[in-house]
Amino acid sequence: MKRMAVVLALSIFALSSCGGQLTKGQAGAGMGAAGGAVVGQAIGKSTEATLIGMAVGTMLGYIVGNEMDKFDRQQLNNVYETGVSGQPSAWHNPDSGNRYSVTPQPAVQGPRGTCRRAEIQAVIDGRRETTYSTACRDDYGQWVLQ
Repeated sequence: MKRMAVVLALSIFALSSCGGQLTKGQAGAGMGAAGGAVVGQAIGKSTEATLIGMAVGTMLGYIVGNEMDKFDRQQLNNVYETGVSGQPSAWHNPDSGNRYSVTPQPAVQGPRGTCRRAEIQAVIDGRRETTYSTACRDDYGQWVLQ
């Protein structure tokens, strides 16, 4: 069963990279799937919990990612760049009415270079959603969502 979960997760990520440019929703779904799988495994410590976490994370990630516009992505990038680890940074988008609170974690060195994970809490159309994202610095020093 664990092998099937790994194959399923890899298939989702492989298919999400096909076809060129990802939409905001697709990128959010990919990040949500990864975050949800980690949370599901941590809470349930079973393959089933991991798969349920991945499914829930995919849906929430898609919802949050699809609702973020350029203003929100700039604010998120600013949190990755200057946010204090463990301290939430919040903003309100005047165009969409959505509210976001992002809590970044410390930057770490990994195979992709310097990366930083964050918890994103969003209030979209009055509904509270929580997802997780990771961004890594590219060759030009810019944060790129993974």
